[in-house]
Amino acid sequence: MIELKFLGSGNAFCPDGRLHSLVLIDGTLLIDAPPTLIPQLRRAGINPADIESLLITHWHGDHVFGFPFLILERRYISDREGEKTLDVHLHSGGEGRLRHLSELAFPGSLEEVLDERVTFHHRSDGSIQGSTNGWTFERFPVYHTPETEPHGYQLTHPSGLTLIHCGDSGPCAEIETRAPLADVVIIELGLPDYVDSDYHYKPTTLSKLAEECPETTFLATHLFTDSEGSGVATVPSLPSNVIEVSDGDGFVWSDGGLSRVSN
Repeated sequence: MIELKFLGSGNAFCPDGRLHSLVLIDGTLLIDAPPTLIPQLRRAGINPADIESLLITHWHGDHVFGFPFLILERRYISDREGEKTLDVHLHSGGEGRLRHLSELAFPGSLEEVLDERVTFHHRSDGSIQGSTNGWTFERFPVYHTPETEPHGYQLTHPSGLTLIHCGDSGPCAEIETRAPLADVVIIELGLPDYVDSDYHYKPTTLSKLAEECPETTFLATHLFTDSEGSGVATVPSLPSNVIEVSDGDGFVWSDGGLSRVSN
């Protein structure tokens, strides 16, 4: 059984009822570290010290500015004895960026813990380090603000499940080629159709992709709308194989199918 927990589902602006987009896999593997990371973990009843692996998609602040807070919290609160380590997967040069960010956030406080309790991995494929139930990964480029070095991840479980996390991206060949072969695609839906930008999926472009991949389930996150029940309508007219997630949504993959288990 594979568990997906959406600790947040909003874009950079945190629409009403949504914290920054964040997914936890099998209770120990996080993809990205948004500014709201610590309250998101606490709200879900998750000990920050239990996070064993972190995958970074790109350098926008709503995806990485929570990293220094995670390290600070683990050092002084949830892992004061230094018994846990964190494996961070990111592309070449990323370690320097996160070290610089940590020094800006908490000067002189985190260098030692980064040296002793964090391991940075720069390979673009291989096994995800940490107790992540045998997941392997391939990092691939996507179409987003170039300065952020945007990437997605194709994750493969020993059971055979293929899970893609697209990071932030508009339509691109990498996603369109991989999506038909995946069981589940976590994809952002960051902008309405009327916004003039192709760096994000929009309702029409996501609908087109989903219709071309009828056997794939798409979990739409990084949403621009307020949450359901807030008085603002959710995204209309998405295909049946697209699920618009909300903060707190949980999904389980078992026996070849995906089920929603909580909200």
